[in-house]
Amino acid sequence: MAKDYELNTTPPNVIRRSEYACDDDWIRQFLARTPVGYVATLREAQPFITPMNFWYDPEHHEIYFHSSNTGRLRANTADHKRACFSASQHGQLLPSNIAFEFSIQYESVVAFGALRTLGSEADKKRALYGLIRKYFPEMSPGEEYRPITDHELQRTTVYAIAIDSWSGKRNWPERAKQSSGWKPLDEKWFKSS
Repeated sequence: MAKDYELNTTPPNVIRRSEYACDDDWIRQFLARTPVGYVATLREAQPFITPMNFWYDPEHHEIYFHSSNTGRLRANTADHKRACFSASQHGQLLPSNIAFEFSIQYESVVAFGALRTLGSEADKKRALYGLIRKYFPEMSPGEEYRPITDHELQRTTVYAIAIDSWSGKRNWPERAKQSSGWKPLDEKWFKSS
């Protein structure tokens, strides 16, 4: 572990390998283009990770997602008001002639914050329409699709994570490290994986 990285005192959003850290603008852009995130919640002593479509709202600095009114996610969030969110993307697999250096191109965001359910119809609609705009930016309610109904709102729980801290990480080399002390890999291993 890095010399200055102490788990008991280092904030959870601090990245151990600072050379891979990304700034806030990069994080915002990443969340805008990444389709799926993972929400970590807790039920008693059992952690759960739930894949979700999501929308990051830069104006409120919150991540929104939704589920039905019943189920594991709703039960977990009733008891614990903290959540962790993660999203990632990967590129090519990176072979090496050193076992320790096999790798993958990756980029990711982790966010920590207070979790709540949205209560007002206006807040729920704003978040749900934000989700739709993220994935279908060319479509408009009342034009290409019927707007959300009151009945649908009543059947849906909309969540917000108010972000306390976050971090972005990107490691996207063209190739993994290779050793001159071992025979070089055949070029066939470097073709698109």
